[in-house]
Amino acid sequence: MEHGSLRPIQVVAITGGKGGVGKTNVSVNLGVAMCRMGRRVTLLDADLGLANVDVLLGLKPRHTLKDVLDGSVALTDVIVEGPLGLKIVPAASGMQEMVRLGPQQHAGLISAFSDIAHQMDVLLIDTAAGISDEVISFLCAAQEILVVVCDEPTSITDAYALIKVLNQRYGIDRVRVVANMVRTEEEGARVFEKLQGVSERFLDVQLLHAGSVPFDDHLRRAVRKQRAVVDLYPMSKAARSLLRLAEEVDSWPIPAVASGHLEFFVERLVAEHRVG
Repeated sequence: MEHGSLRPIQVVAITGGKGGVGKTNVSVNLGVAMCRMGRRVTLLDADLGLANVDVLLGLKPRHTLKDVLDGSVALTDVIVEGPLGLKIVPAASGMQEMVRLGPQQHAGLISAFSDIAHQMDVLLIDTAAGISDEVISFLCAAQEILVVVCDEPTSITDAYALIKVLNQRYGIDRVRVVANMVRTEEEGARVFEKLQGVSERFLDVQLLHAGSVPFDDHLRRAVRKQRAVVDLYPMSKAARSLLRLAEEVDSWPIPAVASGHLEFFVERLVAEHRVG
């Protein structure tokens, strides 16, 4: 704590090979669950087409990251406060502009995130589904990649396609997986094993099982009420498994090297676009 902004920040990108796997719900609830554990969490909504973190929580942001890039507001003005102190950066409409940023905006973005580094322990990034350049940039810049899959052939094949791109083109050799909307823990383990089997056979990548989240009607009810299930129904099966996932994420080691810092996440993100 005494190191101020030099303290490493856990940077986790949450993704899914396809839409409809409950990725944003996992992101939001993971963020709220980690706040419950006393962590200071910022959630960056980087889903360009379907910016729905704010919708899930019934928030109405006045600005997005685009306004920061335009220089009209500071990053602190964009952040919306969610449940239990979760801070949300509604990035939606701004992120497509990343590809066309000039050096001045690059520098502005880096310093904007550096300004808030001392206010967070964890940065979660809710990416879009699929393998667009924007998604890949976020994934390559984060320290940990958490892929959300469910027990459907298309979910597993799309997750595999994403992992294949990350591994073969970008040298990512470790990916964590959470099985969502499963009926039992055993089913969650089977979903993971299916993906692990094909990935480790054909790719040079290590898959790690981060846990499972059961199908639970409480989750649907929470969505209808625009609340996080870990906040509204903390004793439900889904909430308990999401709290376990939060403890799992919290236990992941943070690199002590420079890349453990937020500024480097943004620099890597920007460099990724510069190369492309």
